[in-house]
Amino acid sequence: MARSLERRWVVPALVAAGIIAVDQATKAWVVATLGPETMTRFIPVVGDTARIAYSHNTGVAFSLFQGMPTLLTFTSLAIIAGAVYFYATQMPNRRPLIQVILGLILGGALGNLLDRVRLGYVVDFIQIGWFPIFNVADSAISVGAALLMVQFLREELAQRRERQALPTQ
Repeated sequence: MARSLERRWVVPALVAAGIIAVDQATKAWVVATLGPETMTRFIPVVGDTARIAYSHNTGVAFSLFQGMPTLLTFTSLAIIAGAVYFYATQMPNRRPLIQVILGLILGGALGNLLDRVRLGYVVDFIQIGWFPIFNVADSAISVGAALLMVQFLREELAQRRERQALPTQ
C-alpha cells in the first residue's frame, strides 16, 4: 500500500521539479540578458510577431488581476493545496497522463509562486503577437489544464458509450 502510494507521487514530483527548474533558469537568463529595465530590449524570435521581452507581472497568468500580490499568493497556495487534494482523493492518480498533468500544473504554480514570494512579481518574457506576455510556468499550467479537460472529456464520452451499449428494458 505505502509503495503504490509513493509511486503515484514520483511522476508528478519529477515533472514539477523539471518545470520549476526550466522556468527559473529561463527567467534568470532573461533577467541577466535583458534586464534590469523591463520592456527596453528585445530578442526577436519570429520577426516582431514572437519575441523575448522582459516584463514584471504583479497579476496572475497572462497579466490578469494586477496589483493584488497578497491575495494572489494565498490564492496560489489554495489552488496548489486543492490540486494536491483533488489528485489524492478524486483523480485516477495511477494513470501516467494524470500524473503528468498534476506535475505540469504544480510545477507551473510553484514556479510562479517562487517569483511572487521572492520578488513580489512574476517574470514574464514570451511575447507572441497581441497575446499577453507569459512564461514557462504559465505555459505548463495552461497545457496541464487543457490536458485535464481533454481527459475529462474522454472519460465522459467513454461513459456515455457504455450507457448507450447497455440493453434497454
